[in-house]
Amino acid sequence: MRQYIQFSEEVELAKQKGKAIVALESTIISHGMPYPQNVEMAKNVEQIVRDNGGVPATIAIMNGEIKIGLNDEELETLAQESDVAKVSRRDIAEIIATKKIGATTVASTMICAQLADIKFFVTGGIGGVHKGAEQTMDISADLDELSKTKVTVICAGAKSILDLDKTLEYLETKGVPVVGYQTDELPAFFTRESGLKLNTRMDDVETIAQLAEVHWDLGLDSGIVVANPVPEENQLDPEFINDIIDKAVKIAEQNGIHGKDTTPFLLSEIVDQTNGQSLETNIKLVEHNAKIGTQIAVAFTNLENE
Repeated sequence: MRQYIQFSEEVELAKQKGKAIVALESTIISHGMPYPQNVEMAKNVEQIVRDNGGVPATIAIMNGEIKIGLNDEELETLAQESDVAKVSRRDIAEIIATKKIGATTVASTMICAQLADIKFFVTGGIGGVHKGAEQTMDISADLDELSKTKVTVICAGAKSILDLDKTLEYLETKGVPVVGYQTDELPAFFTRESGLKLNTRMDDVETIAQLAEVHWDLGLDSGIVVANPVPEENQLDPEFINDIIDKAVKIAEQNGIHGKDTTPFLLSEIVDQTNGQSLETNIKLVEHNAKIGTQIAVAFTNLENE
């Protein structure tokens, strides 16, 4: 197993010293944002992790290896290359075997993080049940991965292009805890509220760290979702963004966009329709998730070291 994993010097040193390490995905760099905002965001998020006492580990597949922690040159490659594969569970072995460049989704980042013994992962929003899934069966692999991979995912809820009600129901069926951080509702990515009440609310990072410790001590092998709303000053008007999302979904249907191409297409369309406002919100929510997620990881590491 170790022959497929390459730790950066920073991550390797952090593991030796028992520091809190926070995994970061790379699909958001290659498929989620345009250049140069994508690489600027990636570097800023890494620095936020450091500023809050953690060590960032951006994950990608390059040269037949799972890279746990990327240098500036590797980040630039991901940000600018046009043929970067979007890698989920089904694709990991293929991309490693063929030595292609692959950016990891939520699902594959969770897998790689678990292989590297990293328990906390910060992202923008998880995937979920797509609108119209009752006909298309288009359900993100992220949800199934959360049911069987022991990683806590800190996010601004599920991406609001999705059917959030069905996504929450799916997670409940799979027994995945969804914890609202200082919120009673599932955040809707670009907005703080969805109208969907959560079963669990926790208002401090130490309690969330304790939940994670107990969850895994009990042998419960699922991940945990920490739903962290976008800061109030950065959220978009719900009516404004929901109208644009509905239009983008219709355009995707008209163009026959489906499967793993759906989310990148919709996010790009929404950026265009909002004149870049959605991109600014996306960046701010990822940065906020990095702050809170790192604080949870540090609190968990402190518990483990007691």
